[in-house]
Amino acid sequence: MEKQRLAYTYAIIAVLLWSTVASAFKISLRYLDSLQLLFFASITSVVILFIILLIQKKFALFKKYSKKDYLHSALLAFLNPFLYYVVLFKAYSLLPAQEAQPLNYTWPIMLVLLSIPLLKQKIKFKSILAITISFVGVIIIGTRGNLTSLKFSNPQGVLLAVGSSVIWALFWIYNMKDKRDETAKLFLNFLFGSVFISIAILSFSKIVIPPINGLLSSIYVGLFEMGITFLVWLKALKLSKTTARVSNLIFLAPFISLIFIHRIVGEKILFSTIVGLILIVTGIITQQYKIRLDPTLSNS
Repeated sequence: MEKQRLAYTYAIIAVLLWSTVASAFKISLRYLDSLQLLFFASITSVVILFIILLIQKKFALFKKYSKKDYLHSALLAFLNPFLYYVVLFKAYSLLPAQEAQPLNYTWPIMLVLLSIPLLKQKIKFKSILAITISFVGVIIIGTRGNLTSLKFSNPQGVLLAVGSSVIWALFWIYNMKDKRDETAKLFLNFLFGSVFISIAILSFSKIVIPPINGLLSSIYVGLFEMGITFLVWLKALKLSKTTARVSNLIFLAPFISLIFIHRIVGEKILFSTIVGLILIVTGIITQQYKIRLDPTLSNS
């Protein structure tokens, strides 16, 4: 029982940390563009994961990996962190955090849809119902409750936020077949991802020394969205008697996030956001019993 309590403690810490990152995104984007934020955050992740691997004495693992393994990591790195966060941060720059965050949270539903062509899974009525419920929630958030006109508050931002969930679902599908050590995989993802990000920032933006608030918030994103929190969550799963006992706690994150968004970013939370988020999460929970989501890949 003591071990299970410790698992809950780790899980709650992870959920609370992930609940803060939407606010950190918006604060960072006040000082940096989306590529600059991603550059500093990813470099932070590489450094912290390097230190963790050093402490855990796992660098010997890299000698066992083949050229195919490294190529696989590079390809996955293009999806995440590079493409995923480029799209996600751009969405956050266009939308209020209270809209971008729940729209990005539709990735489990996108996973179901992509599993049909990529994993050859059949879709059943309950899956269709779950998808419908979640997408009604997307429409409510995107139109800010104005369902009669179906006029989205920012069509580009909504498209990017939902699109980021598609990219994450693709990453999930291709990553779940890779049985290598999770920390080592994550390190390689951000190492290769940093190369793609460096090319992008030199091509479409510029590397600048940001104001202290921008630098600290981007470091925070690198630590707690991309690095340490994942390992804390993984620890909770390993300590728990069953993953189900802690994995459902992740559904608290988007609701707690709204509190931080209101308190820290200063956004007035719309009723349509709350209703839409409830519908999105309801759809995910409806679907979850059938296709168990990999809890080690939960995102913000």
